[in-house]
Amino acid sequence: MARSLILVGAGSCVGGICRYLTQQFVQKHYPSSIPLGTLSVNIIGCFIVGALLALSAKGNLLSPEMRLLLATGFCGGYTTFSSFASENISLLQEADFFYSGLYILLSVVIGFAAVYLGIFVIKLIS
Repeated sequence: MARSLILVGAGSCVGGICRYLTQQFVQKHYPSSIPLGTLSVNIIGCFIVGALLALSAKGNLLSPEMRLLLATGFCGGYTTFSSFASENISLLQEADFFYSGLYILLSVVIGFAAVYLGIFVIKLIS
């Protein structure tokens, strides 16, 4: 268990740093009204997690430890959107269309509501 936590933590640390650097680079070189830095991170992270899942499915190409380090750790630190996307792909591949749609709907609606509630509570108490 401790080894797994170290692998996830190390990957998350590097992923978080890469997220920051990617966002800063994209925002500096491609200014836009929409947050292209975050969009880029999310798309790159989804591509990486998809490639890692495919490598895992091929057998011995990616050990469970490397999957923890790269998919859970690095991609989790880089972007949690990649996890959200891959979980939905798994649900769709299993033909769980209802649960995939429900997961997407709940994540978006409750996520937006939670951000708004957080802002509201802090404004209320300050």
